[in-house]
Amino acid sequence: MPRSCSILLAALFAVSTFTSVRAQTSGISIPVWIEADHCETGPKFAVTLNGKPAPITAQWGPNSDQIILLVLDLTSSLSLIDPAKQALVSQTSKLPRNTWVGLLRAQDGLHVLTDPGVNRKPAISAIQSLSNSGEPGLLETVTSALSLADAILRKTPVRVSVLYVTDGSIYSYREDYTNPVINPSDPHDLSRRFPEALIEDKISRLVKTASSLQAPLFVVQLNYRPDPLNEAYQNGLETLARATGGESDICQSLAQIPDVISEMFARISGTWRLNLALPARVRHDIQIHLRAPCRKGDPRISWRKHFLLNES
Repeated sequence: MPRSCSILLAALFAVSTFTSVRAQTSGISIPVWIEADHCETGPKFAVTLNGKPAPITAQWGPNSDQIILLVLDLTSSLSLIDPAKQALVSQTSKLPRNTWVGLLRAQDGLHVLTDPGVNRKPAISAIQSLSNSGEPGLLETVTSALSLADAILRKTPVRVSVLYVTDGSIYSYREDYTNPVINPSDPHDLSRRFPEALIEDKISRLVKTASSLQAPLFVVQLNYRPDPLNEAYQNGLETLARATGGESDICQSLAQIPDVISEMFARISGTWRLNLALPARVRHDIQIHLRAPCRKGDPRISWRKHFLLNES
């Protein structure tokens, strides 16, 4: 793992605003997973971009170096957060030495708690001592976290992922996403008919930005909330994560928290990273198709299927 990683992280956080790094015109990286493998040897990927074959210029498998940016967005009761902390400490401790974990906090903007490194003790200590206070920060910080991961990914030959662990409710955000009824006496007031509109608009804008960034986003929501606005919020987080090639999962009970966190770390660790060369002329909107041909039947794979080049 490059020694300069910690220096790079600190330098990027010293920037006053986190603007999205312009997408490279020479190539992009995508995350890939082998869901079921029938091949006797390693997979040989074949990629098309908008229907045209694209060379794979480099690839890194699940045993290669990786950086995980773990972002904690914890605001509710200790009965919920303590199992999550214990699971995070357990999973972080089990990671191989070539996985570096950087710990961040999402309240009141994105803050670095520990830089990525081989020594897990600072991150574990920070997880254990972190307080649960303030408003949720995922919606306000996720673009910054993905932009940071994108910048690291472009500069280093490693796999990079962002993992949010959150317990936020849409009602607790500093910004009001509840689309309150503007005119209670008007039965035709659109805010009555589309109470989720502000949430959907926010997610749509985040997806558009994330579509031009290369690192996958993973989200663990610690508690399921069944009301309509939180359903829209939770579905929106899943939409956002999938737009990056990542995943989102919700814990239905306290007992599920360790398993969901364990499964998400396993998903992150099992990621392949493929670097793809772009043709000289390519559309702004890139559709990606991937196969892994094999004599005994293609393995079942999943991958990021869409990328949006920044227009300039």
